[in-house]
Amino acid sequence: MTSRATDRTTDALHPVRAELLRTAHADAEALLSRTGQEADALLEQARAEARAILEEARRQGEADGVDAARDLLAGARREARSRTLAARREAYEELRREAAERARELRATGGYASLRERLEHRARALLGPGAEVSEHADGGVVARAPGMRVDLSLTALADRALDRTGAEVRSLWEP
Repeated sequence: MTSRATDRTTDALHPVRAELLRTAHADAEALLSRTGQEADALLEQARAEARAILEEARRQGEADGVDAARDLLAGARREARSRTLAARREAYEELRREAAERARELRATGGYASLRERLEHRARALLGPGAEVSEHADGGVVARAPGMRVDLSLTALADRALDRTGAEVRSLWEP
């Protein structure tokens, strides 16, 4: 019985998940484009600095120069990687915020009452008919029963949908 309820909840949220993924792909592509340009510029700057240091190092001695250039380039690569990861993290957090906002916007749609009813039914299916179910401030419901709690708020559902797309979201950052 729980499996059927899960399937109905998953089916009901499929259009939301599809829209969130479409929006996520578009947002992530835009952010990645900017991040890629910044990373390329940083790498080019690092290469230019490395070339300048290398030239100076040749004047001071070939052996010392090669070591300094290698260290500088390695540092520049670490810095570029760090910035790329920070940009990815920022893009992912922005994606989460955007997904939560889009989910909250469902409250203003004509189908929200039906969705809320299905979420309340799902909460009672999970916690039992005596569960105390209340409206969440962001939309959706939160239910409690002795020793148990289930969060079916729209923002929590959006977060879980995004979490389940893990590999798909990671693919946004891969060439």
